[in-house]
Amino acid sequence: MDRDLWCRQLFESIDAKRTQEFVAFLAPDAVFRFGSAASVHGVAAIAAAVERFFASITALSHQVLDLWEPAGHVICRGEVTYRRLDGKVVQIPFCDVIKIRAEKIVRYDIYLDQTPLG
Repeated sequence: MDRDLWCRQLFESIDAKRTQEFVAFLAPDAVFRFGSAASVHGVAAIAAAVERFFASITALSHQVLDLWEPAGHVICRGEVTYRRLDGKVVQIPFCDVIKIRAEKIVRYDIYLDQTPLG
């Protein structure tokens, strides 16, 4: 699979806040962790956590600067811009480490400093 296209589609689903489109990338037993939050297990729980997060911001937009593909993984480094509910815009560097099995995400770890979102 073309990983550049795959990543673009993944981040488009996130940036458009389309939860069901996002979770279609996940394996049923996926594990998801955003920043310092606890890991979330399973598609339904991940969808609920993502929906709560989407409700806490007005908008978001990712710019992927680097993409690596070590065996069974995709690693993305970039900048994400959030528009908070108070209208303030913050830009935060991120690094996503994504483990893939049979073209589905089995583990998705997002590394970023959540402080500016508070």
